[in-house]
Amino acid sequence: MTLVGLEELRAAQQRIAGVAVRTPLLPCPWAADGTRRLWLKPENLQPTGAFKIRGAYNRLSALTEAERARGVVAQSSGNHAQAVAYAARELGIKAIIVMPDTSPAVKIENTRAFGAEVVVVSPEERDTLPAELAEKHGYIWVPPYDDPFIIAGQGTVGLEIAEDAPDELDTVLVPVSGGGLISGTAAALKLACPGVRVVGVEPELAADAQASLRTGTHTAWPVADTYRTIADGLRTPSVGVLPFAHLQAYVDDIVTVTEAEIRDTVALLARRGRLVAEPSGAVAPAAYFHRADEIGGRVIAAVVSGGNIEPTLLAELVS
Repeated sequence: MTLVGLEELRAAQQRIAGVAVRTPLLPCPWAADGTRRLWLKPENLQPTGAFKIRGAYNRLSALTEAERARGVVAQSSGNHAQAVAYAARELGIKAIIVMPDTSPAVKIENTRAFGAEVVVVSPEERDTLPAELAEKHGYIWVPPYDDPFIIAGQGTVGLEIAEDAPDELDTVLVPVSGGGLISGTAAALKLACPGVRVVGVEPELAADAQASLRTGTHTAWPVADTYRTIADGLRTPSVGVLPFAHLQAYVDDIVTVTEAEIRDTVALLARRGRLVAEPSGAVAPAAYFHRADEIGGRVIAAVVSGGNIEPTLLAELVS
């Protein structure tokens, strides 16, 4: 299986320039504890509120004219949905997005606002209906993570960290769902600055990726289990096949955080970091604050992967 390399990563960086924001690496002096320092990569500042615009635009911009004319279909709980809708609008492509009925209303509304046709289904149908629609109508399927163009686009996060990181950076924390973000980011970091450790973070209630990496066996969790976590963007039952190969090649470890720790970190980022993070976007920083012994490191960067949170939930967590 061919892994994404620096050539693909740099090509993606060129494609998305001017569409995706080159987010800064923010120092967090308020989070230093005397022995460790934290930097945050705020992907919540992207036009669609999450890192997903990187992979979606890279994938769609690489389509041929004939493929663009057929339209695209994608499935997502919200952030990939918004990203594909936004990229499709920018490129003049018809987009059909399948979303589970458990998706936050703000994510469904934003996806429609970007011009996509949204089909709301049960969680069990989310990953099966797109293939049926693609076969029936000829749409091009845009997977959320199991695709080299998606991985390369998300990996531009890692390229930017490598370019902006302080010399002392030794550990990067990245959230894990289907594995596109951590696959591309880990590849970029290991190829550009190989001394840096890459540690994935996921909810305790959706720890399929940790099980997969530690056992060496591609493991899936039941939807009923992964959907227990408040981190709606990290409820994927398993990492993709291509991402799993990247995890095995480039990721040093995966740790988990509890629901209480995720909630606490959303509030902390809002109060101290002045950043709006959705629960999925808060898991990597949560590991810095609550899993110091497991992640190790002294100079640490954490990816805040998104900020598409329901206003009522944000108010509840910050109050």
